[in-house]
Amino acid sequence: MSKQTLSILRCFHAKGVAYINFSATGKLLVSVGVDPENTITVWRWQEGSKVASKGNHVDRIFVAEFRPDSDTQFVSVGVKHIKFWTLAGSALLYKKGIVGSVDNAKMQTMLSVAFGANSLTFTGAINGDVYVWKDHFLIRLVAKAHSGPVFTMYTTLRDGLIVTGGKERPTKEGGAVKLWDQEMKRCRAFQLETGQSLDCVRSVCRGKGKVLVGTKDGEIIEVGEKNAASNILINGHVEGEIWGLAAHPSKEIFLTASNDGTARVWDLADKKLLNKVSLGYAACCAAYSPNGEMVTIGLRNGEFVILLVNSLKVWGKKRDRKGAIQDIRISPDNKYLAVGSAENTVDFYDITQGSSLNRIGYCKDIPSFVIQMDFSADSKYIQVATGAYKRQVHEVPSGKQIIDGALIEKITWATWTSILGDEVIGIWPRNADKADVNCACVSHAGLNIVTGDDFGLVKLFDFPCTEKFAKHKRYFGHSAHVTNVRFSHDDKYVMSTGGDDCSVFVWRCL
Repeated sequence: MSKQTLSILRCFHAKGVAYINFSATGKLLVSVGVDPENTITVWRWQEGSKVASKGNHVDRIFVAEFRPDSDTQFVSVGVKHIKFWTLAGSALLYKKGIVGSVDNAKMQTMLSVAFGANSLTFTGAINGDVYVWKDHFLIRLVAKAHSGPVFTMYTTLRDGLIVTGGKERPTKEGGAVKLWDQEMKRCRAFQLETGQSLDCVRSVCRGKGKVLVGTKDGEIIEVGEKNAASNILINGHVEGEIWGLAAHPSKEIFLTASNDGTARVWDLADKKLLNKVSLGYAACCAAYSPNGEMVTIGLRNGEFVILLVNSLKVWGKKRDRKGAIQDIRISPDNKYLAVGSAENTVDFYDITQGSSLNRIGYCKDIPSFVIQMDFSADSKYIQVATGAYKRQVHEVPSGKQIIDGALIEKITWATWTSILGDEVIGIWPRNADKADVNCACVSHAGLNIVTGDDFGLVKLFDFPCTEKFAKHKRYFGHSAHVTNVRFSHDDKYVMSTGGDDCSVFVWRCL
């Protein structure tokens, strides 16, 4: 509760720590290294001291778990092996699992471990089987416990029941989570009602009549054992970076679009997923229409799609470019769609002419890929921030560049997401490289600008921000670079998306 650091173990797992597990009393900790020898180390973590260590394992180790009633015995599994370990003083001794006593049994790559009474051990194999061991001898094989890899197992000591999770095609009888008796003979399968087909579970836990399930799709689901009711606790994007972010112009909802090829609509007040759609390709950007009826998303393969907001059904789609669509915008009068790509172009479409989406103009002389775009309030102009770190203004829809500074100063912008320009010179920190500030957004009231950078920071400035190195407030949370930021329609919230941490944050504006 205090977040106090209790111990830091300085170890020689130089390339990373693959797995850690506490002993039964919690006094000892076993760790597995990512080094070439897959070194196993046992620690007295409260004292910060090493008890024993063993290397020279050719095959990768995925899991090392203490028996739930022991501080001296643990089991490790990995690529085509299982080892039963005993801690004897400062020495680590092991016996390899022997499969010969069971007909047709072959050693598989093992992914998970669970324990039973009377020295029983259960291991989940990559082919979907569960192996049952007595001491270090295989005594039984539960064939096709899952139709795919058994990624996770969990034993409840109180009643000895075992939960398994793996890859499974959902059927009427159930799906990727199963509850077994102590002998792994009787099974109850759970249907996970998530609204989407779910076939891969990566983590399970059980207690108080409920099973907690972690999925490959980044969800955490709570399942009641008696009624099998599913309650989704956490939703998220699965993998890759999230660059697409758009706030609805009048409702407390926002949309994110990610490299995982999905777009997701979130409720700001309830902090819940409302809907999601598979796009088929990695997504890079998104924008709502000012009337709130459509949302458009740009994809990495050069295609863009326009969806109806209420149903997320495709209204239209087009691919006129091969490079990634970097930013996408619909004009304030709901007429023009601007599509900025990695091919140094901005294309214009008249969406009032229907879903055929014929290009009616484009911008020339853009020196590099597009970073951000903003329409003027009268829909006649667009400003483009480019990868050459130059900001340009063009006519809509002719694409003609405006170089008259006096005219540019008179333009009122409907939005401001550009990281370039005299109005935002103060958002750049001292000694910053050009790529350090990734995104910006001015509030609808025009009083503040929020930014996201490569250091994981979300910063809030006054707007306009015309003095270098301006004063600001900074907010921590993302563990990687911040890719995009947006104010909600009423400026009560700021949404920010992360890069490698694949996260979405909501900040309250006080």
